[in-house]
Amino acid sequence: MAIQNRLPISLLGLRLGVFVVMFAWTVDKFVRPEHASGVFAHFYGLSGIGHTLMYGLATLEVLLLVAFLLGIKRRISYGLVLILHGSSTLSSWYQYTHPFEGSNLLFFAAWPMLAACAMLYLMRDQDTLLTVRRMG
Repeated sequence: MAIQNRLPISLLGLRLGVFVVMFAWTVDKFVRPEHASGVFAHFYGLSGIGHTLMYGLATLEVLLLVAFLLGIKRRISYGLVLILHGSSTLSSWYQYTHPFEGSNLLFFAAWPMLAACAMLYLMRDQDTLLTVRRMG
């Protein structure tokens, strides 16, 4: 199989993988808004986010993730996913400097996913398999 055929399959696999992780985090905002609020307070210094605001953020995130999954407006949707995951990854700096405390070692899994987000953004024009494209 030529690389021209393998590249779209590989990019689709990355897109699906990133979607699964981010979608799980989004569902957590709906199912356990108090947990998500605690995460925002601890990692971003944004305390006092109530359930209603968390549901609103989660709804916007679902819309973004559907656009990302379907490859809609890739420059924007892939870029926003990269920014969201990048800010999440960088906000966990303490966990990276103390990897052997508690479950901090798990935070290192964010880095390969960040690389996948960056690759998808940089190669968005080649990521065409199972995407919504303009007609005409």
